[in-house]
Amino acid sequence: MRSVLFFALFIGFLACTYASDVLTLTDSDFETKVKQHDVLLAEFYAPWCGHCKRLAPEYEKAATALLKSDPPVALAKVDCTVETKVCGKYGVSGYPTLKIFKNGEVSEDYNGPREADGIVSTMRSKAGPSYRVLESLADYEKFLEHNDHSIIGYFDSDSHSLKNDLVKVADQLSEKFRFAYTTAKDVLEKVGQTNKILVHQPKRLQSKFEDAYSVVEGFGDKIKSYIQGKIHGLVGHRTTSNSADYSKPYVTVYYNVDYVRDTKGTNYIRNRILKVAKKLADENVNVHFAVSNAEEFRHELTEFGVDDVKKDGRYVLARGPADQKYKMTEDFSYEALEDFARKVAKGELEAYLKSQAVPEQTEDVKVIVGRNFDDIVNDETKDVLIEFYAPWCGHCKSLAPKYDELAKKLKKESNIVIAKMDATENDVPSQYDVQGFPTIYFAPKNNKKNPRKYEGGREVDDFIKYLAKESTDPLNGYDRNGSKKKGKKTTEDEL
Repeated sequence: MRSVLFFALFIGFLACTYASDVLTLTDSDFETKVKQHDVLLAEFYAPWCGHCKRLAPEYEKAATALLKSDPPVALAKVDCTVETKVCGKYGVSGYPTLKIFKNGEVSEDYNGPREADGIVSTMRSKAGPSYRVLESLADYEKFLEHNDHSIIGYFDSDSHSLKNDLVKVADQLSEKFRFAYTTAKDVLEKVGQTNKILVHQPKRLQSKFEDAYSVVEGFGDKIKSYIQGKIHGLVGHRTTSNSADYSKPYVTVYYNVDYVRDTKGTNYIRNRILKVAKKLADENVNVHFAVSNAEEFRHELTEFGVDDVKKDGRYVLARGPADQKYKMTEDFSYEALEDFARKVAKGELEAYLKSQAVPEQTEDVKVIVGRNFDDIVNDETKDVLIEFYAPWCGHCKSLAPKYDELAKKLKKESNIVIAKMDATENDVPSQYDVQGFPTIYFAPKNNKKNPRKYEGGREVDDFIKYLAKESTDPLNGYDRNGSKKKGKKTTEDEL
């Protein structure tokens, strides 16, 4: 009996330990439960979906954080392989699909970040006003306790013109940053600031190398640009949700950054980086610094050729003003970091390029890698149709024989190149937005800076009709409508 009781208690303990903060909704209770929440984010998923599996732990972490938010935000999930009625009602055709509900009704599709921090910041902004009014010293002190930056306006009246500027900026940036203002006299007296906007660093990022806050310079649109350029201070904590916010050029040091379990250890290293950053800032060297968790950014390190990410390793990468990639190859030291940052600022380093070896071109479809991209795709004497693929992609494998046939049919068209590139092993230039596979672009010879994404069919005739119409120079073997020119003799290669 005792063993049975112990087993029951153990199962109960496991249930409590692994209880999910994500609501599971069904056809029978979806409408009822959604109406119980002012704001709710619903994920429509399929258990077999790889993207859904990757989202699951981030979604769970976000749900836990948002339950403690003010106001709280609920996160829910619906298994569309079982709950077909509700998924059909909301037009779910791909997984995962995320939708924001307000007061029981669909408000909008969720198109924000897919990691915990980004989900939290986006949904917080959707749940409440873009700014808070701090009416007491207690409100003020609670607002500053947050783990993120705080942007606060201190005004002697509610009608001050600078307050109106702050509100406008908050409406534009509240998904990324936290805004508030106060006219409370006890707060103004404590802070000693009036009719100013301050950007406050969270306590975890404060150090002796810079002030705990900075005063925003300017009015109107200048407030927005100041915040975007200065909020991260000398050395920001760069995460997957704010990585796009850093001004270039910037240098990132990757190590075991952890502001939850090891703030002291994280800041021991960051403070030494701050010393380097402060020295260069005092010399007006134009370069920014950040720290990131190496494991969280494993994918980014891989893009720079760092495949073996060690637990206690330290890695230094950079982005130049034109998004060039730079990698510090020396053993890590703060002296080497300073030298590397100076060279990044001066443009004295050779950019890193992820590339396979340049192949011999033995097939009709030209094989593009990082090192021959300029020579072939950016050749201003030829139009290029290029497929970006992944070796493991099923759709790419299905397309391959048709793409080969297309290249064979057009191999005598001297002004057009049919090409392909493994986007998992080579750097893709920024003007080519590759989010999935296969992604196909047409790069006309007279406009290589603005290639056009191919959105047509995937049959050989579809490609030929497109190229016949869009090619800079008329094709020799086809009319502009894609029909084979009359009187042209078909060769064996074109069959």
